[in-house]
Amino acid sequence: MEAFNVAKAKSRFPALNQDQVFLDNAGGSQVLGSVIDSISKYLSHTNVQLGASYAIGQVSNSRYSEGCKAAARYMNADPDEVVLGASTTQLLRNISLTMKFEPGDEIIVSKIDHETNIKPWVDMAERNGMTLKWWVPASTEDMKLGVHSLTPLLSPRTKFVSCCHVSNILGIIHDIPSIAKAVHSIPGAMLCVDGVSYAPHRQIDVKELDVDFYGFSWYKVYGPHIATLYARRAIQEKLNPLSHFFIPKETLEGKIGLAAANYELTQSIPEIVSYLGGSSPKPVFEAIAAHEGKLQAALLEYLISRGDINIYGEKTTDPAIRVPTISFTVRGMDSREVVEQADQKSHFGFRWGHFYSKRLCSEILGLGDSGVVRISMVHYNTEEEVKLLIETLDSILPPRSTSK
Repeated sequence: MEAFNVAKAKSRFPALNQDQVFLDNAGGSQVLGSVIDSISKYLSHTNVQLGASYAIGQVSNSRYSEGCKAAARYMNADPDEVVLGASTTQLLRNISLTMKFEPGDEIIVSKIDHETNIKPWVDMAERNGMTLKWWVPASTEDMKLGVHSLTPLLSPRTKFVSCCHVSNILGIIHDIPSIAKAVHSIPGAMLCVDGVSYAPHRQIDVKELDVDFYGFSWYKVYGPHIATLYARRAIQEKLNPLSHFFIPKETLEGKIGLAAANYELTQSIPEIVSYLGGSSPKPVFEAIAAHEGKLQAALLEYLISRGDINIYGEKTTDPAIRVPTISFTVRGMDSREVVEQADQKSHFGFRWGHFYSKRLCSEILGLGDSGVVRISMVHYNTEEEVKLLIETLDSILPPRSTSK
């Protein structure tokens, strides 16, 4: 496999041309220069309402359509199976409003998820008189969701299951195909996956994953603040559309889009897909995974070596098992204190908190208001940056301890 060229990757991002080192990428990645240029060009030359027949209108129609197709292609979905909108939070809320269930039907919701993939389903359960079951990892060591912890919750009345592909705090990759197989062993049961923390790191194939719904946000994937939701075509027949009565309902966009797919942002998506390999993404994502594996190995090995740090989730450095989103607490130091001291001494940008995974932090991990320290890297971060980060951490954390 060809070695990953991180210098070439960094050159594509204007924001990386400064002293700030971005280690809060799970909150939002930096934006490709070609995406920025594309948005500027669209607004400067073709910013008209869609649907017009005049020349500029046709150009605008075409660029918007190509953006939608590129978003579908990124997930290996068909264009009529995807919808774009302001955020994954909004799109999941929209889809939750389209489904009707019977009292006593059962829904299973992962408690380690971002609230984006919890609140819509909790509300849907209450609205329909459903029985809500909470899904938690079987082990507090690796914190991994799996079939072994899901199976006891499944029953003939199970209608809907939600979980994340990767937790935005734990960084662990869940085995979605095996989870989907278990869910679909119940006739009529559906699986919804939040892919926001997975999409920047690995290739998505919704057909291979065998999911019914899958959402992620492009502002985590080197693009603008817009999101995409996939819904399997067969499932769409069960949805009660939210759109105006005269809007065609043959596509997911027609059912729940609500004119929320920002034109200039949507039309920039082909630039992102092209950067990530276009029609041949596999080699690109393999190179990204290998490079990210080196980044997380360096940081995890340091954190483990100290003896006074609690790392949450799987501690392996294997990129097949985790992505470089690493959360921890330091014994004897508040998470906020760690980050604020780092802010004062360095140009490394990372954060403290619960990152909207409040139930995970409070109810499962038993953490206080300051939550965890989260360092989240992507492919444009470098091994040198990690080395300097470790030096910064060593200067602000208590003297090393070998005791456990």
